[in-house]
Amino acid sequence: MDIAALSMGLNQSKVYQQVNTSVLKMAMDSSEMQTAELLKMLEANTEIMEQMMTPHLGANVDVKA
Repeated sequence: MDIAALSMGLNQSKVYQQVNTSVLKMAMDSSEMQTAELLKMLEANTEIMEQMMTPHLGANVDVKA
């Protein structure tokens, strides 16, 4: 059994695993950012829909004491 070849194979496997982990982390970070942006868009759309359904609410302020 060739110890040098075995050592090189194990190190190469370790590098592949580190690369795969890094790529997975990048994909997860990207998904997290996309989810946050989607939530912001949904909140904005909800506010717009509420204003469309009840446009008279919040339009006037009673300042009489």
